[in-house]
This record gives sequence, C-alpha cells and structure tokens, in this order.
Amino acid sequence: MSILAKIAEIENEMARTQKNKATAHHLGLLKARLAKLRRELITPKGGGGGAAGEGFDVAKTGDARIGFVGFPSVGKSTLLSNLAGVYSEVAAYEFTTLTTVPGVVRYKGAKIQLLDLPGIIEGAKDGKGRGRQVIAVARTCNLILIVLDVLKPLGHKKLIEHELEGFGIRLNKEPPNIGFKKKDKGGINFTATVGLTLCYYSLMLPLIKLEYKIHNADVTLRSDVTADDLIDVVEGNRVYIPCIYVLNKIDQISIEELDIIYKVPHCVPISAHHRWNFDDLLEKIWDYLRLVRIYTKPKGQLPDYTSPVVLPDEKTAVEDFCLKIHKNLIKEFKYALVWGSSVKHNPQKVGKDHVMEDEDVIQLVKK
Repeated sequence: MSILAKIAEIENEMARTQKNKATAHHLGLLKARLAKLRRELITPKGGGGGAAGEGFDVAKTGDARIGFVGFPSVGKSTLLSNLAGVYSEVAAYEFTTLTTVPGVVRYKGAKIQLLDLPGIIEGAKDGKGRGRQVIAVARTCNLILIVLDVLKPLGHKKLIEHELEGFGIRLNKEPPNIGFKKKDKGGINFTATVGLTLCYYSLMLPLIKLEYKIHNADVTLRSDVTADDLIDVVEGNRVYIPCIYVLNKIDQISIEELDIIYKVPHCVPISAHHRWNFDDLLEKIWDYLRLVRIYTKPKGQLPDYTSPVVLPDEKTAVEDFCLKIHKNLIKEFKYALVWGSSVKHNPQKVGKDHVMEDEDVIQLVKK
C-alpha cells in the first residue's frame, strides 16, 4: 500500500472515531502514525529530501524572505509586480506562474526578498500540482503571506492552512513549551510544571513508546499541552512561521464588508491591481518580521543612517552584529561604543554580549 493510501486510511478512521476520553488514546496513536507518514512524504527514504526542483530552488538573499502562497488566480503575481516592480507573468487564467518568481522590496532600510510561489491546489501536501516543491520553499521563509480572494476567503483559507499544516508548517504559533531529551536508560520520566487539562500521562507514555519506539527519555511539560504538541516536539521537523492573510480584490466589495474584514486577526485587505492599502501591508510585514536596524558610526564621522545592518530580533547582541558583517571581525573586537535605547549613557562602552535595540548606533573598536 502506498504512503498516500495509508494516510487516507488513517484519516478516514479518525473521521469515523468519536472524540471522547475513551477514544483519546486510540486517536493519539493514529495522529502519531499520521505524522510519521507525513514525514516520509517530506523526506522520502533514501532521498534525503531531494532538491526543491527546477525553477523552485531560489538562493536566499537579503535580510528576510517572504513567500506568497495561495490558490491560482488570486493576485499573487500582480501583488509581487506592484510591490517589487518585478515582472511575474500575470493573466486572467489559472496556473500562470509555474516556477518560483523572486523579487525584492526595500523597506525601512531592510532588503526583503519576495517569492511568488505557484498556485497551491488541494492535495499539495501529497505532491499534487508540484505542491511538495511549493511548500518546501514556503518552509524556508521568515513570513508567509496567504493571498486570498476576498469574495471566497474562508474556504480557501482553511484548505491552504490544512495543506501547510500537513507539511509541518505551523502558522502564527509558538513552539510547544516541552523539553524532550532521549537518554540511554532510566525509562520515560515526565515532569509537569503546570496542571494538565488537554492531555494526560496515560496517553503520552504509550504514544511515545508504541509509535516512536522510544523507551528512555526525559519529558518536561512547561505548559498545558495537547497530544499534537507532543507529536510535533518528538517529530522535531516542524517550522513555526508568522503569517499574514492578504485579502485581495477589495475593489469588488462594499465599505461595510471592508469594515468587518479589518477586525479579522492577522488580515490585511488590499487591491493588488489598484495598489490600494499597500502602506498598511508593508507596515504589518515589518511588524511580523520583527527586524532590528543597527546604524554604524565610523570613528570621527557621523552615523550612517542610510544603510543599517538588519538583524532578527532574537539575535541582536554585539557579537551577532559583528558576525553579520564578517566572521573575522569578532576576532579583532576589543569593545564597542553604543548610542540608543539599549544603553543608560550615550555613548556607553559595551562588550560583545550587550543586546542592542532597534535604531541603536554602534562604533566598533578593534584590538
């Protein structure tokens, strides 16, 4: 039986099974079995995952990468063309874009790579319509824009989320707060620092032992987690990516409908064709990418406010700054002078571990 047939069989069994305490153990095992089969789809045995495929393998450039995901003919190519000025073939029929089309937009000093991915179809996670290559590229992005037709957003939104979830992409979620460490002996030890209401030890223990053949591990549960959260941690190949839902073609709806859309979380309504509301979209993109700009100041000169060094907000130490410029710079580093909100005095002498904040100014002093 093929992997897809096995997946379909398990999904059918899960759909038939009522959800209650008596069936929680059985459903947990089915979910783990399903996750393992999906892993085989992502990285087939013996292939190591393979290349993204001709036309899909685009070199990562700039300070961040954004992937445009959506069904055919929702306006992804028009949005890329008007945002970045890159020509991505646009037509009023489906499947115009057949490969990944890259573009670049500069915003607030950052260079952001945009990728117009071919239109997703239902079953993409199972390889239909070259969907595996499309979603494999999406996994490398710092932010995903799901582009939807405002006239039919909910149905398409759920289908795309289902496809991305099936490929190990978790949208607008933080990784589960679970510590998981395999060991050589001692059995499986659970430690919970909070009360559990969503899942129980009686389900977690056989799930790890029976499905993953793991008999010795330390598991620390630091939040109220589900069986799905535990499976994600044991699988270890999930990616957690922020997502913005771009509702296109707002020129075709009323003002009253637009007011409702504005209240939906993570959504930005636009018209790609008329270039409406691009300012809001770019501002939201900046917020979700969580980038930090650091300005450089050569000795005896004014700071350069035109070309900041852009860092992700979880890596803004002086050492990260040095490594972004050149890996050998940290070897010559003596100390740095920093001006800005991260220091008490302007300037302040700091070491390589000092964490900087957005729009700080730095001057490096070498040995």
